[in-house]
Amino acid sequence: MLARISDWILSLDGWIALVIVFLVPALEASAFLGFVFPGEIAVILGGVLAFNGRISLPAVIAAAVAGAIVGDTIGYFVGRRWGHQILRGVGRRVPFLRHRIDEHLQSAQAYVRRRGGAAVFFGRFTAALRVMVPGLAGMAEVPYGQFLFYNAAGGLLWGTGFILLGYFAGAAWERVAADASRVGLTLLLLVLVGLVIGRVLRSMREHGERLPDRLARARPVAWARRRFPDRSAWLARRIDTRSPAGFGLSVVVLTGAVCTWIFIGLTQDVFAHEEAVLTDPGVTRFVVDHRVAWATALMKSVTWLGSNVLMIPLVAIVGSYFLFRDRDWRPAASMAAALVGANVIYRVVKSWVGRPRPPGSLHLIGVSGFSFPSGHATVAVACWGLAALLLGAGRPIRVKLALWTAAVVIVGLVGLSRVYLGAHWWTDVVAGFALGGLWLCLLGLLLRRRQATLARVASKGLASIQDV
Repeated sequence: MLARISDWILSLDGWIALVIVFLVPALEASAFLGFVFPGEIAVILGGVLAFNGRISLPAVIAAAVAGAIVGDTIGYFVGRRWGHQILRGVGRRVPFLRHRIDEHLQSAQAYVRRRGGAAVFFGRFTAALRVMVPGLAGMAEVPYGQFLFYNAAGGLLWGTGFILLGYFAGAAWERVAADASRVGLTLLLLVLVGLVIGRVLRSMREHGERLPDRLARARPVAWARRRFPDRSAWLARRIDTRSPAGFGLSVVVLTGAVCTWIFIGLTQDVFAHEEAVLTDPGVTRFVVDHRVAWATALMKSVTWLGSNVLMIPLVAIVGSYFLFRDRDWRPAASMAAALVGANVIYRVVKSWVGRPRPPGSLHLIGVSGFSFPSGHATVAVACWGLAALLLGAGRPIRVKLALWTAAVVIVGLVGLSRVYLGAHWWTDVVAGFALGGLWLCLLGLLLRRRQATLARVASKGLASIQDV
């Protein structure tokens, strides 16, 4: 059935195709069509139609974005007016829900009300939740102004992104659609896991428990504590969320280990000319075949976000912010270390590996020197990542999430620009991400160590006061 519908959409052109690209996302949440035919498929197909020259690319982007925003808005008001009646009627027919439908509805509304705009924005990219979140937001009486802002932001990014996926995929759209569906399901799984973990943590806070204490009461953990007391105590300290040397430090160390593994693996592939490196020509050829004028202009601008020309002002701005606000020079020193260290590391590795760049005929900008790893990618990860880490310290989780999302988007665009402009192979960019991530983690370890030292000094000072 889905194949027949997809083939029918691909046979359309002109205003009929634009209407379909508008209607499918619009009906996804307003009429629950998304449970039958996912909206991203129609949007991807709209991009394919634009690639084939049947419709205008700007027009199909506008249709997809408008459909997403309008559909979720209708879903919001349907949920606000009739949501309880609809979900109670459906839920009472489901065996596992019928006796607890009101409790589950209250929990869902409480979650959307608590997360607010974040639930609306990220729900747009998640399978199943994209259909349900607008109605739940209406039922939870999320202020419409707040809903509209995050709905528009999510719809703009979602509609534009999936149209461009279809446009650049062309004839390979089926593989891209399948990958997009898997990503949506993965995000749904992560959301569900996060909900379970969040509920456990809230229950622990309500009872005044810490994570190590809750885990210690589990039977397997209790047995391990009796059998291996020293190792168990060490692991308990590693997951302690209240200690600077606890959970946060563990995440930094684990991330650094993953970055090291990726970088070493790609470096080995470059020297041996095998595995990942063998895909470089195909990826570059695909990107070159799909170059368009507007994307070229965008990539030429975006690539500057990873250059030293813009990184130096970023270091100065972030450092000055903390210097004037807190009279603290150490954030400025950390940002300078991120920039200088990233430049030194990638230049040393480039000279050591000595990998040639893609053919000069593919270059859209002037470049020189060796290719592996991408210096722009290395510097972007280190500097934008550290800026997000410093600016987000001590702030609410939604602010941290916004900062890290912005950093990830900027870094991703910088990496994409280097491949698009023909300056690097894609493995150069991934290696640059890994090398910059490793350097960022090392700087993060230093910051964590400083926090741990300050915490120990404060605790000793408090103990001395109590003794007096």
